[in-house]
Amino acid sequence: MTAPTTATPAAGARRPAPGPAADEGLARRLRALACTAPLHDLDARKAMLAGEFGVYAMAEVALSAIDLVTLQMDFDTGAEPDEVIARLLPRVAAQAPLRPRAEHERVAHWVLDSLVNVGSVDRGFRAVYGTFGHDGAYVRREYDFKLLEEVPGPGGAVYLRTTDEAVNVLVGALDTDVTSAQIAAEVKLEVLISRGRLADAQLAAEQARYRTVQYAETLRRALEATRRNVRAVDWLQTVPAMIDEALDHVADRYRHENAILTNIRRARDEAEAAPDSKTGDHKRRAAELVDIVKDCIRRHTQLQTRLLDAGPLFRAEQDRQAFAPPAVRTGVDLYGQLLAPVLPLPVSDAHRVTDAFFARGTGLRAPHAVRLADLAELLLTPPLERAHLGAEMPEPDLVATPDDSRFSEEQLAAAGELLDLPPDAPRRLSGLLADARRRDPELPYLVALLAVHAAGPAVGTAYRQGDERLLFAVDDGTQMEDAEFGGADLIVGVALLDAAGMAAGRSEAAS
Repeated sequence: MTAPTTATPAAGARRPAPGPAADEGLARRLRALACTAPLHDLDARKAMLAGEFGVYAMAEVALSAIDLVTLQMDFDTGAEPDEVIARLLPRVAAQAPLRPRAEHERVAHWVLDSLVNVGSVDRGFRAVYGTFGHDGAYVRREYDFKLLEEVPGPGGAVYLRTTDEAVNVLVGALDTDVTSAQIAAEVKLEVLISRGRLADAQLAAEQARYRTVQYAETLRRALEATRRNVRAVDWLQTVPAMIDEALDHVADRYRHENAILTNIRRARDEAEAAPDSKTGDHKRRAAELVDIVKDCIRRHTQLQTRLLDAGPLFRAEQDRQAFAPPAVRTGVDLYGQLLAPVLPLPVSDAHRVTDAFFARGTGLRAPHAVRLADLAELLLTPPLERAHLGAEMPEPDLVATPDDSRFSEEQLAAAGELLDLPPDAPRRLSGLLADARRRDPELPYLVALLAVHAAGPAVGTAYRQGDERLLFAVDDGTQMEDAEFGGADLIVGVALLDAAGMAAGRSEAAS
């Protein structure tokens, strides 16, 4: 929140009604009114869309979207955007059933993106309102809030969660205390059910469920802030008091919800016993109320579990953050910041850069004796006698590696004889395979392997090693006709390398 601007009242002007309670109440109503501004802005901006969208009530669609996100999000995760869009489409289509489905999807996506405020820097809204200070001066303040926020989920997914401001807009309430609002909603619900007003009771039950979600969201944010930084949350007084109060709240809600279920069953039984009543409508209302109250019980059970785990979570996070290593800072890019600029420099200029880098890059050297007692012990300790040749090396246990090669030395020598061809008399691979098969049934596989390897001869390597003969294989497009092998029938030959040129090259390299 930025610094407020003040305006001094003119002389003789009548001051507003004094008292901090009146001013705080005015501020709460102004903030609640500001939270509804983005919904009204949707209907004002729909004329800017390319198309005829005047038939859609965008504020109603936005309220339905907030409702869906609130009911689908859980304590740890939020609502999936695709699931929200799928559930929102029937409500959009009901406003314009003759319009195409693509238009309905566009409206749903536009409303959801507007609630998230896609396009802004912080994905939030800002409103300006005024209050009066203790001296009667008018103070302008900026109120930053969000309605829907995107949170990361497992696997890189993005979920949606409603904020406290969105829940306040949804239930039509002010910025009130969560506990008092929840108690009031529960009592109102119980009274309405006991009087048989099931239609009004369903609305009150939905409001009670929204308050339950808001209470769990308050606890979730406290635990999330603890995971980031334990010191940012007051675990000495504020959070323990909130946990104790929340546990008492959950216990009271269990008693109220069980009483509410009893009243729902009684109202349902009375509706079935009365032949002249609208039993169908009452039974449907009673069934919907049972589902809502059961969902409240489930959320309270989940909230109680999180409350009981809050203490161990704080102690675990305190230990983890207290003994965690310091944050890793961005290091130096050795190539881009040191090596690339230094390489073009002459040695006289480069050594000054490298000396400065290595002098500071090695870090501090801790002394061997940092206390006087350590220094005295180090000086008085007699030196250890060390052997001249060092400690005796243990005798290693060597295990003979088994020879698991497929071909023997005799087969390798036989393949070398077959491939030792005259330089002016190359042969087809099929003929070499036939000669090898007459010697040994396994020999053709070795000859074929050597011939395929010779299809890409390493001429430069053979030249540097001083080899005078080089085996090569060339594919001229002829197909192999053999019972065991297929593919190209290579031409296999031997090329003679220039020994004089090799000797001259080696002498030049040596000089």
